[in-house]
Amino acid sequence: MIIQKKHGKVVSDSGTARETFKMVAKTMVSLEEVLADELRAMGAQNVEVGTRAVEFEGDMRLLYRANYTCRTALAILKPFAEFDADTDQELYDQVYRIRWEKIMDVDATFMIDSTTSGEIFTHSYYAALKTKDAIVDRFRRNFGKRPSIDTENPDYKFNLHIRDNHVTLLMNSSGDSLHKRGYRQGVGVAPINEVLAAGLLKLAGWQCDSNFYDPMCGSGTMLIEAAMMANSIPAQYYRGGRFGFMRWKEFNLGEWKSVKQEEDRKIGSLDFEGEIWGNDIDERVIEQCEKNLEFTKLHKDVMLHIGSFEDQEPPEGKTLIVTNPPYGERIKVEDLNAMYEKLGDTFKRLYGENCDVWLITSDFEAMKHIGLRPSAKIPVQNGSLDCRFLHFEVYEGSRKAKYQQDAE
Repeated sequence: MIIQKKHGKVVSDSGTARETFKMVAKTMVSLEEVLADELRAMGAQNVEVGTRAVEFEGDMRLLYRANYTCRTALAILKPFAEFDADTDQELYDQVYRIRWEKIMDVDATFMIDSTTSGEIFTHSYYAALKTKDAIVDRFRRNFGKRPSIDTENPDYKFNLHIRDNHVTLLMNSSGDSLHKRGYRQGVGVAPINEVLAAGLLKLAGWQCDSNFYDPMCGSGTMLIEAAMMANSIPAQYYRGGRFGFMRWKEFNLGEWKSVKQEEDRKIGSLDFEGEIWGNDIDERVIEQCEKNLEFTKLHKDVMLHIGSFEDQEPPEGKTLIVTNPPYGERIKVEDLNAMYEKLGDTFKRLYGENCDVWLITSDFEAMKHIGLRPSAKIPVQNGSLDCRFLHFEVYEGSRKAKYQQDAE
């Protein structure tokens, strides 16, 4: 049986009852709890953490708000039907029964992303093909023509998820992945994903109540994400207003403008008194970073330096340091161990007790040469690379002396 995903009503500030429904926010490994906190803060109900996903409930305003403001979400999906199917024909028949004409017009374009697991549907492409056939056949029967497939820029992105015999169909309200913030004007070698950068900042405890420093800033993704948080700038402020939900039949332009205006009014509301610094040894990369900062109009909020990380001291006072050192792309592999050894030496020599130091790396051998034992190792994924997000406690003297002092 097909189940349309409707859950109840929520009363708005104006006293109007709004329909609520279940949604799914997709994210990255180890960012699930961070994303759940973001969603709760904006009013999401019945939040449940899964694997690289968070389920929650809310209304259309929350769907718009989550897309516009969530820093650690890759996509916001809206489930609209689920059923069981034990054969290809049952999958086709159940999809065919859905009232697709209520969801989209015959002139719309669509695509289907599918994931399957279990022994019944072993080929995700074939399951997507059967689903597509059922959709277009229903339109052809009712209207004499059919919607077209567009894998590049469709009006509707549908997600087909099959686990064993259980099928769920979802609409992707985001369109392009939400890591595409829209502020990249210059790109360095292997820039870090924007969602991952924001997630690392939150995992490191960035509360915009201290300085921030990235000693190997590259084209500035970490700096920009930190500055956007410090200025309360919505995650998708620079995206240009392009979201999948804007092409939906149920899109409410007035509601969307209202949500956007509410969030934009918060810009600059946080009384951030710290400093944000970036450094990189590559002058060309710093130039790219400057382009990105100028585009976002954050160039006056971020101070950039050119030079080796071991020669640049961090800002004075309480400072959070988060960096993404090279994994071997920009320097020779045989020099990597030496670079990590210099990192450890720099931590001990230049970074005092006011510094909280984090770094992400995929080179598990090189990280041993830092010479400091990390107090935390969080598994994260940077593209296809398995990484660790490492936290180092920095203090003067020996670890034993530090622990004895804390115990007194």
